Amino acid sequence: QKVKDSMRVLLPVLLNKSHESYDKIRAILLYIFSTNGTTQENLDKLIQNVQIESDSDMIRNWKYLDVPVISSPAAQQHKHPRRDRSSEETFQLSRWTPVIKDVMEDAIENKLDSKEWPYCSQCPPTWNGAGAV
Repeated sequence: QKVKDSMRVLLPVLLNKSHESYDKIRAILLYIFSTNGTTQENLDKLIQNVQIESDSDMIRNWKYLDVPVISSPAAQQHKHPRRDRSSEETFQLSRWTPVIKDVMEDAIENKLDSKEWPYCSQCPPTWNGAGAV
């Protein structure tokens, strides 16, 4: 079951005095990973309220591993639209389809946006998708 308001679930854990600071950092990182980043203001409030200012670099340094710690509105706009795969046959252990599969299928069908994918060459107009180009 998907959590609707993860902050409401997270706050009691973070404000509990019996949890260690490293556990609180892990919880904040899980929140950031699940939401694809957070705002700078929200992150500052979390760090200040949980009182982990001295260890805040453990959270902020994930940006050097290309984890979107601070989300930007521009990053949300360029998200590739996902295809509906609910009718496809799946294996028991593979319920998730990576985004690259959607991108590659769109490239084969010549449906990629040229603004987002300027380096992809356009297929010849006579190509019908039946062979390699």
